[in-house]
Amino acid sequence: MQSVETAAQTRAPIATLILISAAASAFLFWLIYVHPPSQAYSTRLLFLPALNALFNGMSAIALALGFSFIRKRNIAAHRAAMLTAFVFSVLFLVSYSIHHALHGEMRFAGQGAFRGAYLALLISHILLSVVALPMVLITFFFSLTGRFPQHKKIAPYTFPVWMYVSVTGVIVYVMLTVWR
Repeated sequence: MQSVETAAQTRAPIATLILISAAASAFLFWLIYVHPPSQAYSTRLLFLPALNALFNGMSAIALALGFSFIRKRNIAAHRAAMLTAFVFSVLFLVSYSIHHALHGEMRFAGQGAFRGAYLALLISHILLSVVALPMVLITFFFSLTGRFPQHKKIAPYTFPVWMYVSVTGVIVYVMLTVWR
């Protein structure tokens, strides 16, 4: 059981991480749905969606490796893999933000059942990405501050959400490029 002092010391950083996550999500919502894309840069950096998918895919691979390493009790390799997944996710977020600042949102051209499947996948991807951000940050906070019992409690929930967001990010990209 966590002591009262330790719980109080944990509350403020977690609240800060949740506020940072909410601000980042609000910024991305504004960037995608409110901010008009720049017409001056509409033909530049057109490779960013592919790069975003690559970052998501690399994050998913690192997550899978991290999961495998922790199951084998290889903590050093687990930590390295999870930090790698985090770096790829940060690179994704930066690249994704730049893409949407320059180009706005991409529209899915598919129709019928494909459109329904795409929208269901996209909605679940977006909602879970909003949930994943604070979960990932809090999980890392617990690990990096040596709060391993708390880390072990939240990590089994963080991992599948983060993996889902990473994998579905790649699938969304593939669906967008197949049905242009």
